[in-house]
Amino acid sequence: MAVLCEQVELSGYTTLRLGGPASRFVEAATEEDLLAAVRAADSAGEPLLVLGGGSNLVVGDAGFPGTVVRVATRGVERVSRASDTGVRVRVQAGEEWESFVARCVAECLSGVECLSGIPGRIGATPIQNVGAYGQDVAETIVEVRAYDRERGETITLDHAACGFTYRNSVFKVAPDRYVVLEVTFALGDAEESQPIRYAELARTLGVEPGERVPLSAAREAVLELRRGKGMVLDPADPDTRSAGSFFTNPILDAEGLAELERRAGPGFPRYPDPSGRTKTSAAWLIEHAGFAKGHALGLARISSKHTLALTNPDGGSTADLLALARQVRDGVRAAFGVELVNEPVFVGVTL
Repeated sequence: MAVLCEQVELSGYTTLRLGGPASRFVEAATEEDLLAAVRAADSAGEPLLVLGGGSNLVVGDAGFPGTVVRVATRGVERVSRASDTGVRVRVQAGEEWESFVARCVAECLSGVECLSGIPGRIGATPIQNVGAYGQDVAETIVEVRAYDRERGETITLDHAACGFTYRNSVFKVAPDRYVVLEVTFALGDAEESQPIRYAELARTLGVEPGERVPLSAAREAVLELRRGKGMVLDPADPDTRSAGSFFTNPILDAEGLAELERRAGPGFPRYPDPSGRTKTSAAWLIEHAGFAKGHALGLARISSKHTLALTNPDGGSTADLLALARQVRDGVRAAFGVELVNEPVFVGVTL
């Protein structure tokens, strides 16, 4: 049976090392414990926060006035052999994502190798449609089993029902409805990576975009790039005390694109988006709005390695971090007319 604790400081469970106390805290090592804790909170009508690795979370200094359930379920199972649709692997929500990627590479399963080094747990990946270096988890997820709090039952959502878009999903659109229990992936049965799409990664590997490389080479190159940007957790590196990329890359309609071009000139990064709109670089906008790497406000700081990461290197507060985030957001809006949107989930705070 899961153990219930009271007044647990959430700063110990987030990569930012920020967040006040949870009124009640449960660590659920089995699906039965997880469902029991969720149902108990819902039955009592109290606030509920489902917590994974805490790597994409900004929790207020006042904490959380309800029950926090930390998902610690474990299990990785091959459910089919190689076929035209790949090798299907079912993974419990509490498994660590980075450990899963390492296992896939070791077992010659392709499709997630460019997502190496990302902190957090499996259950969070479909919520955010986690992506990096030319890969998104939506490309390999075939179904998600979840508890539907609205209906009070466990359901399975196929790929289409997950509603994946850029850094978004039905789970994120309705954040209080679903609790992810397990995710099934369809992975390639191959020793080589999926085609390398990301130009920076291709340059690091010394190949042309579209080429394939050994899985281990792709993984090591991604880890090298992420370490250089302070995006691989390291207790000795204060730049990794972050929630990863704090803002998503803006996707602009024709009017927004024209306004950015009027203000910035033609030289800003732009990429076609599947929606027919145009994606640009949040990091470029931040830097060209005057916020350099290492820029600080109070005890919060932009990473010295990557302008998209806002860090808590000196034991500051969530209030410090949000003040810096507002300064950056407002500065980009004033300079370019583009509204930056936060990527991490906010609990008890607003920007």
